[in-house]
Amino acid sequence: MDELCAAVRHRRGLVADRKKAQQRLHDQLNALVPGLSAPAGHGRSLAVEGATGQAVLACAVAFAGRPASVRSLTARSPGRIGPATARYWADRWRGALPPPPDAQARASRLCRDLGRYRTLQADITALEEEITMLLARTDGQVLTTLPGVATVRAAAFAAHSLPIDRFPDAEHLYSATGLAPAMYESATLRRRGRISRQGLAEHRDALMGIAWGLSRFSPAFAERDAQLRARGMAPIQARVALARKRLPPDLPDAPDPAPLR
Repeated sequence: MDELCAAVRHRRGLVADRKKAQQRLHDQLNALVPGLSAPAGHGRSLAVEGATGQAVLACAVAFAGRPASVRSLTARSPGRIGPATARYWADRWRGALPPPPDAQARASRLCRDLGRYRTLQADITALEEEITMLLARTDGQVLTTLPGVATVRAAAFAAHSLPIDRFPDAEHLYSATGLAPAMYESATLRRRGRISRQGLAEHRDALMGIAWGLSRFSPAFAERDAQLRARGMAPIQARVALARKRLPPDLPDAPDPAPLR
């Protein structure tokens, strides 16, 4: 389990680095081609991690911020990019503000950051393949049979939960993640408070990730999620409730999720 835990933690760090790198690429692209990539809520934003985003970034480097044609975007895409999508970004590029006077220097910096981002992405892909092999040797592999729970989510939870017999029951497992409610007891009063948030943040995030996957791909969990939101719960509150309500307390014999009542 130490190997799996180390790999999971290393991936978590790389993913955090990737998020920062993506933000930096967005900032540099917006400085080189002002107005091309709009933030969410202000038009069609550009996902730099996708084939379209990589094509736009590559063209921004190659042409130092000058508008790229449909043909150039298609040729520099690492994956499939449809004609309509390429035409949209080419037209939007022509309507953007002109590049700044130091566009060539900015393009050079963007090129180096883009190379580092791609290397980071390759490292994450290689690490995920390693995690897949490590998870297959453990009882945590059974978690991948749950709807919406693939290798990465299963490994993140298993790395901090196995061996499962460390926890006498599900409540002790939830306490370790910090999702169990804090308890106040006196001679005359016993009260449950908000979640304690004790334990490892990675363990808590892993359990929340499984709850999110189930709420998206399991009909029973999706129904319960809708019920909780209809009561006025925020999405994150509903996810916490799902994580606490019903997740497999015994990994080797984990059944498919039953309807939540």
